Amino acid sequence: MRRLVQISLIALAAASVSGCSTISNTWDRWFGDGKNRPAALEALSGPATGRVLWSAKGDDITFPLSIAAPGDRFVVASVDGTVRALAAADGRELWRGTAGAKLVAGVGSDGRFAAVVNRDNELVVLDAGRVVWKKALPTPVIAAPLVAGERVFALTLDRQVIAFDALDGRKIWELRRPGEPLTLAKAGVLTSYKDTLIVGQGARLAGIDPLKGQLRWEASVATPRGTNEVERLADLVGPAVRQGEVICARAFQSSVGCVNAERGSALWNRIVGGTNGVGADDQVVVAGDASDRLSAWKLANGDLAWSADQFQLRKLSAPVVLNKQIIVGDFEGQVHLLDRDTGKTRSRIATDGTPIAAITLLGDTALVATRNGGLFAIKTE
Repeated sequence: MRRLVQISLIALAAASVSGCSTISNTWDRWFGDGKNRPAALEALSGPATGRVLWSAKGDDITFPLSIAAPGDRFVVASVDGTVRALAAADGRELWRGTAGAKLVAGVGSDGRFAAVVNRDNELVVLDAGRVVWKKALPTPVIAAPLVAGERVFALTLDRQVIAFDALDGRKIWELRRPGEPLTLAKAGVLTSYKDTLIVGQGARLAGIDPLKGQLRWEASVATPRGTNEVERLADLVGPAVRQGEVICARAFQSSVGCVNAERGSALWNRIVGGTNGVGADDQVVVAGDASDRLSAWKLANGDLAWSADQFQLRKLSAPVVLNKQIIVGDFEGQVHLLDRDTGKTRSRIATDGTPIAAITLLGDTALVATRNGGLFAIKTE
């Protein structure tokens, strides 16, 4: 109970620190307190470097959405519990289902099964839109479940990992790590590399045997510093990104770092504040800091490639990198396309005027989701 109370206090503190506003109605609606103003958008005169391939509309997204991209489709969820699979090529709806209650986390999918967590703290698994089982979880969940290898993995707020059989919901194993004094009420890291489950445990990435729940390795992304528990809070936050055998992640308000998942060893980390996940390709790792300054580091060694401050206080989403362009969204629903090698803005695309909630890549398509439930598939030129 003490930990859950502390989690709530941390969430409230983070919200009060990050609540900046402007005269913009959109800013006031989502974040406003009238003290700070985001940077004005720069004038652009060059040709468009991206276009909207298709768009769709769903219900609001007011929870930490993770869009799954298995095979040839995107799987998305809305706060009302609706889960949909959409063809990546044209946005055609392949199936639709409902979790039966509003959601707090979602969605993970392997193409067949899709998993979300509802407000009753139930893990709900659907097969082609039909609910096949539900399981109550012991502590709250914010991170989207991971579906892989006919298993469903859930990461709780106290960083417990639980594995279930995707077919019938039978619990296979659970892994409890030594508890941190505080944990962050923000979606953590839960992904995979080959036959290893990758989990954020405090400021460390842990490699876990997905069949037995045994720890294989762990490597630090950050070194927590501070005089008290709050200052030392450095939980890893999603999304993390994988390039080959390298996995990179953000440690909350602490650093950005990369780990070699084949060897289970840290490669590099750079001290930088910020609360969102990172983007990467085979050349650079990109992340924003607490003031929305974007920085890019070379994937190979962590050397700084560039920094860009044209989006200060614009409440940027986690970035993605596609076809030598960085794609990032802001609080007004603007999607910005930047040159990967310089950080200069090349063009922008307007969506529906509400904050960008998530961006996910599938092949050469980026799916952008807004808080208002808008979905925009973008192709870069």
